[in-house]
Amino acid sequence: MNNIILDNISPLPFISNNNSAPFVIAGPCSAESQEQTLSTAQELKEIGISVFRAGLWKPRTLPGSFEGVGAKGLDWLKLVKQETGLLVATEVATREHVEAVIDAGIDVLWIGARTCTNPFAVQEIADALKGHHEIAVLVKNPVTPDLDLWIGAMQRIVNAGITMIGAILRGFSYYGNNYYRNVPEWQLAIELHRRYPHLPILCDPSHMGGKRELIAPLSQHAFDMGFDGLFIESHYNPDEALSDKEQQIAPNVLKDIINSLIIREKSQSTENLEILRQQIDTCDNELLNILSKRINVCRMIGAYKKENGMQVVQTSRYDMILQKCINQADSLGLSPEFIKSIMSAIHQESVRQQLEIINDHRKDHSSITK
Repeated sequence: MNNIILDNISPLPFISNNNSAPFVIAGPCSAESQEQTLSTAQELKEIGISVFRAGLWKPRTLPGSFEGVGAKGLDWLKLVKQETGLLVATEVATREHVEAVIDAGIDVLWIGARTCTNPFAVQEIADALKGHHEIAVLVKNPVTPDLDLWIGAMQRIVNAGITMIGAILRGFSYYGNNYYRNVPEWQLAIELHRRYPHLPILCDPSHMGGKRELIAPLSQHAFDMGFDGLFIESHYNPDEALSDKEQQIAPNVLKDIINSLIIREKSQSTENLEILRQQIDTCDNELLNILSKRINVCRMIGAYKKENGMQVVQTSRYDMILQKCINQADSLGLSPEFIKSIMSAIHQESVRQQLEIINDHRKDHSSITK
């Protein structure tokens, strides 16, 4: 489903076009007390942060864990605005959250991954936002790697009349142990940018990595890929945080990370790349021709199997081909995982083509017997 259109998107006014200064929204995972909220905001202002984030309603996996302070934290965010001049942001998941946030004059709200996964919840938020065009909305990716579900959530918000909208990549949940808390799946953000190049996209390295030591490398990776900014959890005393303390960093650590980031020029001339890009185009053409020849051979094999009553999938043959290619991968400078994914896709298409021949045969046989 590629026909979703995000019309009437306005630039997020708080994102600077200055390529030399990385844009970062930062603040604690949860607002825990007035003192913690205001102190963290003051420290973040001192290092150049302009938008302060803090969760008030926390969608926790298990009941009984810290689920946020709720609406009373809105007074603390209002105090942050008054005393620091920072814009303030918080997460919403229901109509009641939206109404409370609007009444408090919050500048930015974001929709979390779990909420984004539920179109009914997103529509409820969108309905509550109608008539409040002054607020900016950021939408995190859904829990599952479903690009259209993510885009659809943003379209619901745009349909409500909100024009200041952006996306946040925080990674995707997978069962079992993984290096990252939420696997990045960078290709989904790349495809999102390809479809909607004017849509601002931020990266949330805190939830993506789940560990403090991964924030810096993930942040650099995001800027190397052309992201517009970062969405980072920062607490004035992270070791004592009531939620997600493993992925929160102190403002002074965040300052060091920001100062270490290298921001690439987005508008730099690519004239010197033309020769290399022409080589890429030539390789792509050769790849397509080779794939076409391979599929034609597979179709001939399918015809042979049909005539001799053989089943389409020959597991031992596929295993032999796959292992051979994986063994060659390292000597060719290719990762085995990459080769495995490529060969798996080729095998699926080969099976599809052969099944098409078998089914055509069945149709022909059926018409004869009639």
